[in-house]
Amino acid sequence: MPKLIKELSIFLPCYNEAENLPKTVKNVTENAARVAEKWELLLVNDGSKDNTLSLSEGFAAKNRHIRVINHSVNRGYGASLKSGLYHAKYAWITFIDADGQFDFAEIDTFIKTQQSTGVDLVIGYYRKRQVAFTRKLNTFAWQAVVFLLFGLHVRDIDCGFKLISKEVIEKIPRLESERGAFISSEFLIKAGKHHFKTVEIPVHHFPRRQGVGTGANIDVIIKSFIDLFRLWKRLR
Repeated sequence: MPKLIKELSIFLPCYNEAENLPKTVKNVTENAARVAEKWELLLVNDGSKDNTLSLSEGFAAKNRHIRVINHSVNRGYGASLKSGLYHAKYAWITFIDADGQFDFAEIDTFIKTQQSTGVDLVIGYYRKRQVAFTRKLNTFAWQAVVFLLFGLHVRDIDCGFKLISKEVIEKIPRLESERGAFISSEFLIKAGKHHFKTVEIPVHHFPRRQGVGTGANIDVIIKSFIDLFRLWKRLR
């Protein structure tokens, strides 16, 4: 049976995700093998304090499609995204969070949407986001500020499931954000200014079963706003 796509790079940003990683890797590898002629999975360990790194190395030792990228210290979600994006080798790049809150089987919809529309980026938005109300409120406020400063209007800037043409990564200015959560906004702003075409599709989002997310940490929020205003000042 023919595959849906010729080449696909997938990466998982990982920080203290040892409890979730085995299930997520299984989900990704099974579906990657099903849809892509050639594929790779990059496990980006961002200075985890649990055994995420040793687990990742074990997966790589058993599967030639898997590679490990290790940050010796925790650098932040933005740094993990940059490592994944800039180390990916295939024509199309996708990623999901390592916490098991997405089903990678939905990559079919991303690929088919791209092929039917010819866009450069297919970005997900949550059908129903499985986080606390305060996180949803913070996201709404964040997106309002980004829209006011940059005119970026998407349904969910930070949804952690996207399909991206490698050409986008090669042509936009290098991404800078590391510690904060501004990385997704920076990426979409720069892609838009270079006239890359985007379409949005809904994805399912499942409750986190293990571990704790770091997106609501105050230092992450503060750094995100610092990065936001720095880019706004530069682009004025």
